[in-house]
Amino acid sequence: MKKVAVFGKPGSGKSTLSKALAAASGIPLYPLDSLVYQPNGEPVERSLFDEAHDQLLASDSWIIEGFGPLASFQQRLNAADTLVYVDLPYFTSYWFVTKRLLKGLFVKPEGWPEGSSVFKGTLESYKMLRLSPTFWNADFRSRLEALSTGKTLHVITSVTALRACSHY
Repeated sequence: MKKVAVFGKPGSGKSTLSKALAAASGIPLYPLDSLVYQPNGEPVERSLFDEAHDQLLASDSWIIEGFGPLASFQQRLNAADTLVYVDLPYFTSYWFVTKRLLKGLFVKPEGWPEGSSVFKGTLESYKMLRLSPTFWNADFRSRLEALSTGKTLHVITSVTALRACSHY
């Protein structure tokens, strides 16, 4: 395991899991939000994102957590030797996003872009969750299983399994 892609719906616990995986393995972690957004929360110019993303994929080892532009997501899936799909039920993801918002009213979530609104980010997460069934579905799962030939694929489908993986 040298190149790990961690992905799933918004609010599924990807960040927590990725941090634990990076700490346990010593592999550098790259949260995709830090590549997609500037410190003030504004999007990074696409060409700059693509350049930074391509450099990461070419490096010896990485854990990249998140989704980002669809083309870059596909590149990561192809380049990774390990795929971690956090596929929690939708109501769980909605709850995790809501919990992050409630906590974020008092303390900025760890890793949240500086100057970026937790409220605005939460609305974006809800919007993405509403649209998610068109992407994160059985068809995606079957394409993922076909793509994972020669790779290690982990699919996490419960909070219990997520917590077990997050507490190495």
